[in-house]
Parts: sequence; C-alpha cells; structure tokens
Amino acid sequence: MESIPNKSTLKNLIFDLGDVIIPIDLTAPVRNFAMLANLPEDEVRAIWKQHDIWNQYETGLVDDDIFRSHVRRLLKNDDWADEVIDTAWNTVLLDLPVDRIERIKELKSTHRLFLLSNTSPIHIRQVNRVLTEMNQPTLEELFERVFYSYAVRLMKPAPEIYMHVLDEAGLVPEETAFFDDNAANIKAAAELGIQAVHVKPPLTILDYLNDV
Repeated sequence: MESIPNKSTLKNLIFDLGDVIIPIDLTAPVRNFAMLANLPEDEVRAIWKQHDIWNQYETGLVDDDIFRSHVRRLLKNDDWADEVIDTAWNTVLLDLPVDRIERIKELKSTHRLFLLSNTSPIHIRQVNRVLTEMNQPTLEELFERVFYSYAVRLMKPAPEIYMHVLDEAGLVPEETAFFDDNAANIKAAAELGIQAVHVKPPLTILDYLNDV
C-alpha cells in the first residue's frame, strides 16, 4: 500500500470526493440516459464525448439550466423535467460510507481539512442531501474549505488548480497530503511537492489514514 511519505511534517489533508469519500460509477449516467431516451448506450456515450457536456459543466462553462437544456436537445427529449435529468445524472453517486465521514470528523481536531473535486453543482447538492439525511455535516461544514472545479473553473490534473488551493488556503506543499483515486491527478500534485497518495481499491481512505 502506498503510504504518506512523511507523516512527521503533515499538517493538512486534501481529499478528492468521488471514489475517495463516496464510491462512484462513472458509467451509470450514460447508461441511465440511454434507457430514458430509448437509445443504445454506445450512441449516447458517443454523443456525450463528442459534445463534451461533462467537462463544460464541471468547469463552470455552463450552468445547471444550460446543462439540462443541452441534455434535452442532444437526446431529443424536450419534455424531460429537471428532476428527471438530475436523477439520471446523480446515478454516478453510490452509497456513502458513514465510517469515512466519521474518520474525517476525527481528523478535524489534528489537521486542517480540505476538499478538491472535479464535480458539478447537481452532484454536490445530492451529496449534501444524503449527508443531511444521515445526520452528518454537509461538505462545506465538514471541511475548512471546499474547492469545486465548477466554482474555480479549473480541473485536475491542471497544475493551476493545486496552486490555487495552496495559495488560497496558505498551505505548504510538504506539509500537505492529497488523496485521489486518479493516477494523473496524483502525479500532478506530487510534481508540486505535495505528499500525494493514490487511493487504490479495494483499499479506502480508512486504510491510508489509520495511523495519521
């Protein structure tokens, strides 16, 4: 298991969201939109890729209404309600393990905690709804600061998004650990001197944080 390189200097923890805090299924939205539109999944995936809907939305280039309008137009279903689109989009999010939230809450007393996620407003609202239903703090309450790609208009693994977090929060890279499931995101963070930890299933952040 890849461990934190230097725990003795560690003061700050930055977490990715998907597949680090909450398990995700990246194939689920396309699969669900295909079923709703009565189209082959491969066709919907090709449309998704060709028009770059995902990245435009997650970098804040389009808002919720424009995103939904794009989905309706591209999949030729003008009568879909907002809730229909949001529900299909949110199928990427799987069950949220409460033990991960509890561990993060424990770490608040010893470390500065931050969230850095390539994500969209619809997903964040859903995660916060689930947390509230579980009687847990929202993401904004759980972390000192949250950095969402759509809000800062940058996406991992661009070096600029890590620099933004370091600058905004006043963090020293060598005193900071970053947990992400994506190898490219880890590489980019490590190149800036951050103690980057690649979270690899079946291990979870509980395994990587058990002695922090």
